[in-house]
Amino acid sequence: MPLEAGLLEILACPACRSPLKEQDTELVCTGQDCGLAYPVRDGIPVLLVDEARRPA
Repeated sequence: MPLEAGLLEILACPACRSPLKEQDTELVCTGQDCGLAYPVRDGIPVLLVDEARRPA
């Protein structure tokens, strides 16, 4: 389910403050050194570092 229009413009990675991009069912940090992927559950982004998937 796509996020509400304009929401990605105000969301940022909690770890490094870089912008996020929507990818499948996750929001992925665009920061070069970070790259954490945060889950989106029932249309709600879970922006907790402990819940994030580390980059491969």
